[in-house]
Amino acid sequence: MEATNFPITHWSEDDKPREKMMLKGKSALSDAELVAILIGSGSRNESAVALSKRILASVNNNLSSLGKQSLAQLMEFKGIGEAKAITIAAALELGRRRKEENPLELVKVTSSKVIYEEMPPIIGELAHEEFWVVYLNNANKIIFKAQLSKGGITGTVVDVRLVFKIALEQNAVAIVLAHNHPSGKLQASEADIQVTKRIKNAGLQLDISVLDHIIVTEHSYFSFADEGIL
Repeated sequence: MEATNFPITHWSEDDKPREKMMLKGKSALSDAELVAILIGSGSRNESAVALSKRILASVNNNLSSLGKQSLAQLMEFKGIGEAKAITIAAALELGRRRKEENPLELVKVTSSKVIYEEMPPIIGELAHEEFWVVYLNNANKIIFKAQLSKGGITGTVVDVRLVFKIALEQNAVAIVLAHNHPSGKLQASEADIQVTKRIKNAGLQLDISVLDHIIVTEHSYFSFADEGIL
């Protein structure tokens, strides 16, 4: 049975790691503060941060050694019950697995064909229209893709604010627009041209470039940039 929690409202400012992460980012937190976020609370007389410091001190402040502790060993600490022990063990196991994985190789956009090759598995064969945005970093590599809207057979509506909200969240410096034509028609409609202009103009205000707009069909594509109408 876990001891009575030490309420977060009673913690000092230094013992509020969640708030610190929100204000300063995850890299500003110590190992003890990160563990404290995992366990959520300490005991009646000890904050989560203080308890985490004790746990880490027992393994010479070595995360690798902490990851080797059994659930029973973690539960020897007052304030650590089964649920908290499992949370700590699970988080450290994820860290171990992450270390073993190779970093994901990002796709670099060098032409409209690259975007076309990325999009057909997603939207090329759909019977309805979908509007997607591909977000790029400053090396023109794809860091994120998002479906912005889903419509009927002949069209869909795009929220320009949402396009750039996601861009800012992803720290993107450029975007490529993409949508499909279920009809198979490889021609930009007047609506396609106007929405591209609206998004491009909005991007200028935020210094986020619209590099292209790709219309995808099952077997081919149309590029605004290649056709000189961007």
